[in-house]
Amino acid sequence: MHTEQAHAKKILFACVPGDGHFNPLTGLAKHLQQTGYDVRWYTSNLYKKKLDRMQIPHYDFVQAKDIPAEKIDELFPERSKIKNPIKKLNFDLEHYFIRRGPEYYADIRNIQKEFDFDLLIADVAFTGIPFVKDLLQKPVISIGVFPLTETSKDLPPSGLGMEPSYTLFGKVKQAALRFAAHKILFGKVNSFAHKLFKQYAVKTKGEFIFDIMAVKSDYLLQSGTPGFEYRRSDLSERVRYIGSLLPYRSSTANNSQWYDARLSKYEKVVVLTQGTVERDVNKLLVPALEAFKNSDVLVICTTGGSQTEQLRKQYPQQNIIIEDFISFDDVMPYADAYITNGGYGGVMLGIEHRLPMVVAGINEGKNEICARIGYFKYGVNLKTETPTAEQLRKAVNEVLRNAEYKQNIEQLGEEFAQYNPNELTAKYVQELIGAAITSVQVRA
Repeated sequence: MHTEQAHAKKILFACVPGDGHFNPLTGLAKHLQQTGYDVRWYTSNLYKKKLDRMQIPHYDFVQAKDIPAEKIDELFPERSKIKNPIKKLNFDLEHYFIRRGPEYYADIRNIQKEFDFDLLIADVAFTGIPFVKDLLQKPVISIGVFPLTETSKDLPPSGLGMEPSYTLFGKVKQAALRFAAHKILFGKVNSFAHKLFKQYAVKTKGEFIFDIMAVKSDYLLQSGTPGFEYRRSDLSERVRYIGSLLPYRSSTANNSQWYDARLSKYEKVVVLTQGTVERDVNKLLVPALEAFKNSDVLVICTTGGSQTEQLRKQYPQQNIIIEDFISFDDVMPYADAYITNGGYGGVMLGIEHRLPMVVAGINEGKNEICARIGYFKYGVNLKTETPTAEQLRKAVNEVLRNAEYKQNIEQLGEEFAQYNPNELTAKYVQELIGAAITSVQVRA
């Protein structure tokens, strides 16, 4: 005799240990769990408490070296001595990403014994992807948590923060740069990655390191929309835009909104942040506070926990508010401009709130984000990690004075509003592995 038994499809989420890789996936994970999938998450112990609050089971790194993004210089002291952005990116690619791939695979292989997942969903920088796809033969969805890095014949190579040119001369120059990036600038680390994959019988065709995770994914679901990406005639079939991925917020969480009476007293309000990874407040926070102290502009600065008290003592002015953390959803509706070092999640929020931006970031891939903001005139790209107070003052005045920036960001915000990331992701998941619950025949 046979009976039917309900069976929940299993999804394993995974990400590298960085807030910009973890947070954007949390809303998707919770939505898929609520849809009926059995969702669990493999990542750093750093996120265990958040996952516990979300009631998502957590698998910790065991074989994998745990390198939280904000501790990378502490764990690799030699990195802080590297000043050249390309050399720093090469270091990060090797030590933070590529070398971790086999370790992620070892952990996931052990997880599979207990949790034989039907699908892996991982941030696009998670180097366990090729191993899971080729060696475990599992479908994979990667999530683009920074601008598209996929190589295109229409664009300069990713990683250099260059704006594209569509002229004949520009295309020839970009082709030369793509060759140089592949063979010279990132040649050593590219070769190292392919040798590593070969050792584990992961099949590659000599792709550029930035392309491999996407190539090994069934879908690359890109946070953002076409309006934040350069025009390319050879966009891969696997790429799907899904709109802005924002962190999960519990409906039962403390919903008391942040507010300060000064918000209604100033005609111009600027939000200032340098994210949670960058700890050097002298790069962006200090020059920005210097630029606007004792002015008629209210500056709301979030430090991410870096030197908050010292900054408050240094800048006690009435027009300056300094906090460890403020929900941007609470403060951005009051703001007129946004100063940031270009973290992707913060930029996505800035776009959703239609805020023209002033951006100053280069490392950790921020040069690519900042380049797009400047190219599309969503704000001013200062093309440095260490802007002066005068540069910041001029740039903020420019985005407040010139209506073109506001018009462009309004238009992009409208485009963002057309996308529902959770529903779109659920649709692609169902395409790959079917509905959340299936009935299976069992012998009674």
